[in-house]
Amino acid sequence: MTHSTGVPGPVTRLVPRPATAEDAAEITRLRSQLILSEPLDEEWLVICRDQLSSRLQPGGDARASVVDAPGGGLAACALALIHPVLSAPKYPKGLAARIHVVATEPAHRRRGLARAAVSALLEALGREEVTLYELHASAEAAPLYEEFGFARDPALMRMTKLPQARGGGGR
Repeated sequence: MTHSTGVPGPVTRLVPRPATAEDAAEITRLRSQLILSEPLDEEWLVICRDQLSSRLQPGGDARASVVDAPGGGLAACALALIHPVLSAPKYPKGLAARIHVVATEPAHRRRGLARAAVSALLEALGREEVTLYELHASAEAAPLYEEFGFARDPALMRMTKLPQARGGGGR
């Protein structure tokens, strides 16, 4: 949905809205095309769409803010996955969020849409009393996240451990 600023003329301001399960295909598409090092094939797009759709349902652990493109589809999105952590003074509700996707279609960049989507997402997560946030940022995007209060953390480490193929070839 496109929302007008109320200002006469051709300028239409695109504003974020909370994502619904129906946005899962577009969020998955943006992630595949604009974030992943290798785009997903059709089978994986369907798997991810279905998984995200169920997680965006009420009671699910996904939250997203999206900006609709004037011609259909999404112009931008920001997606977070909420998970529990042990409570502490800084995390009284024991809720953390990993911002998993922030993407803007190339035709809609440099208009503040990612900033607006992230801002709306952080506001929504704040209302749910999420207090711990994590994301992985490109060098280009890091200044945007720093504006929101994110800080670089040299202690953060990451590992991807793929399952080993079964059968091993020997009998």
